[in-house]
Amino acid sequence: MIIGDFPRDLLMTGAIFGIAAFVWAGWAQERPPKGVIWRVILGVLSLGGAALAGVSLPAAIRNWELPTAITWGGTASTWYVIVFWIEVVAIIVLALWVTRRKRTDLIAPLVLAVVGIHFIPLAWVFMQPALVFAGVLMTVAAAAAALV
Repeated sequence: MIIGDFPRDLLMTGAIFGIAAFVWAGWAQERPPKGVIWRVILGVLSLGGAALAGVSLPAAIRNWELPTAITWGGTASTWYVIVFWIEVVAIIVLALWVTRRKRTDLIAPLVLAVVGIHFIPLAWVFMQPALVFAGVLMTVAAAAAALV
């Protein structure tokens, strides 16, 4: 369910997801799985992410004065900062761990998994239940990417 009370947050979420899709699909193009179909899929994801970001980011900037679920200094912003820093620390620790084990191919899927998991508590911070669904999909995609 998408709640329309905070359109600025929805626009910014679209921009973030668009940039993330562009970056991760681009990252995957460095060493894609065998087969032309994967190159096509990753290219389409990259272009789709760039298009989503290209539409969402300017719209978010134009509508910056609209209401947001986060008021800095409030409970929501505190939880946002806590979740963000837990995510950053987890990504650094996991990246170092897989690098030591000479499995750098797992960095991108692990980063995606952490990012996906972090959207689950952010669903309550931003009052957008759809972020739980997005977080679960990203985590499943990360697990699939680690296996491919």
